[in-house]
Order: sequence, then C-alpha cells, then structure tokens
Amino acid sequence: MGNDILVMKRISKEFPGVKALDEVTFSVKRGEIHALCGENGAGKSTLMKVLSGIYPPGTYDGDILVNGEVKQFHTIKDSENAGISIIYQELALAPELTVAENIFLGNERAQKGIINWDQTNLEAKRWLDQVGLDISPDKRVKDLGVGQQQLVEIAKALSKKNDLIILDEPTAALTESEVETLIGILEELRRQNVTCIYISHKLNEVMRLCDSVTVLRDGKTIVTKPIDDMDEDKIIAYMVGRELTQLYPKKTGDYIGGPVLEVKNFNVHDYAGRHVIKEASFMARKGEVLGIAGLMGSGRTELFTSLFGAFEGKYSGEITIDGQKAFIKSAADAIKCGMAYVSEDRKKTGLVLDMSIRNNTTMVALDSVSGNGIIDEAKEVHEAEKYMKVFRTKAPSIETKVGTLSGGNQQKVVLGKWLMTSPKILILDEPTRGIDIGAKSEIYAFIHELAKQGISIIIISSELPEVLGMADRVLVMSDGRIAKELSIEEADQNTIMKWATGGAVHA
Repeated sequence: MGNDILVMKRISKEFPGVKALDEVTFSVKRGEIHALCGENGAGKSTLMKVLSGIYPPGTYDGDILVNGEVKQFHTIKDSENAGISIIYQELALAPELTVAENIFLGNERAQKGIINWDQTNLEAKRWLDQVGLDISPDKRVKDLGVGQQQLVEIAKALSKKNDLIILDEPTAALTESEVETLIGILEELRRQNVTCIYISHKLNEVMRLCDSVTVLRDGKTIVTKPIDDMDEDKIIAYMVGRELTQLYPKKTGDYIGGPVLEVKNFNVHDYAGRHVIKEASFMARKGEVLGIAGLMGSGRTELFTSLFGAFEGKYSGEITIDGQKAFIKSAADAIKCGMAYVSEDRKKTGLVLDMSIRNNTTMVALDSVSGNGIIDEAKEVHEAEKYMKVFRTKAPSIETKVGTLSGGNQQKVVLGKWLMTSPKILILDEPTRGIDIGAKSEIYAFIHELAKQGISIIIISSELPEVLGMADRVLVMSDGRIAKELSIEEADQNTIMKWATGGAVHA
C-alpha cells in the first residue's frame, strides 16, 4: 500500500432496486495511468462519484484512503482539496460563460475579491495551448463544438494541478488528432508523477496508454492486472463474462433492393449564411447499410439533420423517397415521409431524461397509441414493453426514468422510440458513442436485422472500424461535400482518410 496514492476498500452502493457497487476494492499506484473498464452499468461512474464526493459518506459503505489516510468527501470541493480532479463524460461547463471563466470557475484568479482578468485570460491561454486548442479564452462555451468543450474540461482539470486526475470517456467526442494530443498530455503527466484513472470503452487506447487495468462487472471487482498481462480479447471476456467471437454481423448483401432515398444537388446555408453543404447527391437503398465517414466539421451531421428538417438554416435541392418527391421543412414532415433520426447526443436531443422508458418510447408515435386525442395507456404499456423486450433493455420496469439507465440501455430506448414510427429510412448519428463493447455488439446485431427487414440504414460514425464493419457502401465527406463513394470492397481506413482530408481530391 506504500506506493498506492488511492485505495477504495469494500465500497458498496445501492439505488432503489439496484445494487450498483458490491464490495468493490480498487487501488491505484502513484504515477501510473490506471484503466477502469466495464460495460455500461458495471459501476465505473458510480465508483468515481463516490470518490469525487457526489455521493457523500452515509450513502455508501466502505473506506477511501488517499496517500494512506482515510478520507471522507462530503462535497466535490472536499475531493479537490485532497488533490483529486474528475472530468465527467457528461460535460459540466457553464455554456454562457467564457472559456477562461469556465477553466477557473471556483478557482478564480482574484485579489481582495477582485478578479484579475488579464491574468485569467493569460493563464487560460497557456492551458488551452497545452491541450492543443487554438481558440480565444474569451469565446463563450456555447459557441464551441462538443470536442472543443471536452478539451476545455481537460484544460480546467489540468489547471488545478492535482495529483490524481480521473478521465471518464475523455476521447468520445474527440477527433483523431485531438486524441493524439490528449495521449501526449497524459504521457507527459505520467513523467511528472501525476496519477490518472482512465475510464474508456476504446480498448486500443487502454492497451496503448495504460499501465494497469481493473475490470468491473455487475458492480463487482473482477480483476486487476498489469496491462502487459492483458490484451483486448481478455479485457472483453472479463467485461462481459464471455468471449465475443464476432463483433460485427456477417454481411451477405442479398437483401439489398432498389433506391429508397435519392438526394440531388442538395445545398445548405446555416443561420449565419455560411455554405455548409455543397451540391450533395447520393442515394440509399432498401436493406442497405450506408456508412458516412469524414472528419469532425466535414458536414456529416449538418447534411442529415437538414434532410430530416432539423437544422437551422436554408436548404435547396431535391429529395425523393420511394420515387415520390418529398418536401421536408420540419422533423414532423420527415417522420411522415418515413424517416427517423437517432441523434449523436442522446441525452440532449434523443431523450427526456426525467421521463420514463414508457413515455420516451412512445413520444414520437403517440398517434399509434391514442384515439380521439386520448392516449390508450394499455396500448402504450404494450408497445413500451415490446421494445424493452426486443432490445433486452436492462431496467426494473418501463416506468424507470431513462436518466438512471446506462448509456447502452438509453440508446436502446432511443432505437425503440424511432422504430415505433415504422421508418423506411433510419439515420443513426454516432450510434455507439460512449457505449461498452457488449452493448455495441447487441446494437450492431439489431441494425443488421433491421436492414434484413428492408429498412434503409444510414450510419454516421467517427469510428472507422465501425463504418467498415457495418456498411455495405461508404460515402466520405470533406469540407461540406461528398468527396468519394466507395464500395465496401475498396474501402479501408487509409483510403477513407485520404478522401476525408482532401488528400485524394487530385489523385
């Protein structure tokens, strides 16, 4: 224990109907990067919320030792005062404040109660430079992309100069270059003897970066081992309790039919007048999985939210669905035309977290469970229970609030919600972001089955293995244009990246 900066002993925590942590023991050596792995719902985030003071003493059993001393954290500030910083998967920034104000929120650069703004902005710029983020410190957080906000969170944690930093899915919203920057930062922190706990479903990052790994399953500690004694397959087996022999379903393509969606010369200007989508033309076939690849900012989400009538801007061009011209000015129009859209941010735009599974499942298809404007509760319950069973959603009942579910189970509720509309075209934007490997495997199998049933599936993903593993055909976007269409036989990561970065434009 002498070299352990942190020891959590026999930690147990219960919620109504769920034992989230069952005598978990977890220890971390000083100066190491220690991975904490497990499926969604395994207890990782709950354990870290105990450590950070969100769940105070009395709400859990067990002991926390920091540098050999027993600690009790009644608030987040208590944990920070003990040298612990945490970067949550759900970003905790104040959107109306500037980047500099967020970095030093609660830790202001002030003398005699007066904030020194020159010092604040100067120091903020230094931390932004360290995380590779070239933006002005006085830019408001609400005007940043999700990936940029994640880097601001990391800069905020680094500014506190604590001895132990916890990172919960830190690369989920980052581009490949931003991931490389973060890995370099963490390797430098390790050289400075700063300790990191790294929570991630991206096992390639875990294997590359971490010194040790602890796996939780069903609220219990399963194993702690040096990373040299592990590989990705072993970690997965410990996480899910079995070996996953094949992550992606086997494709045959024999159920692919004719065009369902045809888009011609589609242009989009955003609310500021910028030309964000330029002359996009493509089609999506019945029973096909069409992969959409491209770097962040390439226009992927803007194109498909516009086609769905949910982007703030002006559109022009032609949309045809099943041979009929479609005039889509709103999401309601798109739904009537047979389109469904699973958004990239399920917590913000996909679900109402304070509502039940039942209410979330039926919210966009109330007509199918009501008559004369009155909801038939028996029908609503039947439909919600049907989709809960279809997707094997883990929850006590359909009355459970979706905000209490793991990420994978929340995504299953979103999928059930949109399938209730009986879509012809299902658009999935980052469908497995922040989801563990077991839930990914299940969702991939569901997507495959939906394609076999004749639904046209469009997958927008930043994870190239996901695109290549699931798609029958790939469109690569760059600078608001569809730069290249690739058959799955000619698509690989290098080819996709060449077109995504504009390097193959003149090839």
